[in-house]
Amino acid sequence: MSADPDTLPRGGAMPTSEFLTQLIAVIRAEDSHGSWDAKPDADLLADYIVTREERREIPIIGDPDPDLLWRVERFYDAIALLLERRTGAQSAQMSKIHHEGFGRIVLISGRLVVLSKHVRDLHRFGFESFAALAEAGDSMTADAAATLARFPDAARA
Repeated sequence: MSADPDTLPRGGAMPTSEFLTQLIAVIRAEDSHGSWDAKPDADLLADYIVTREERREIPIIGDPDPDLLWRVERFYDAIALLLERRTGAQSAQMSKIHHEGFGRIVLISGRLVVLSKHVRDLHRFGFESFAALAEAGDSMTADAAATLARFPDAARA
């Protein structure tokens, strides 16, 4: 019996998701030397999966490491790029994270803040499954698109 290549024990089945496709593209774009070319998409996203058991093992107080901060930034970069693809309005993420793992992340289009997220315990950032990761990204993108639709002139200013 062979394992399904689109399934990981920790992440479940890889759903079809416009957000996951964008996140994978953002991650692969960071690989300027091609060392991840042969790496399966599920392996690229594996670090985004943090089960309840794994989260319980992470101390309540802790500092996020640079790799985790990189993953968080790529997550919000993917939302910004997907938002741009859906709406045509350029978007960018900005973050101010304290070394203890709390802070704020915003997505800006023109003069409009289309998404504002306060974060805490960032060292525990992750999702139960690939489906939960896709749902979170798609949901935040849809919320940002709705905000942009309410104030299109500010977003294009």
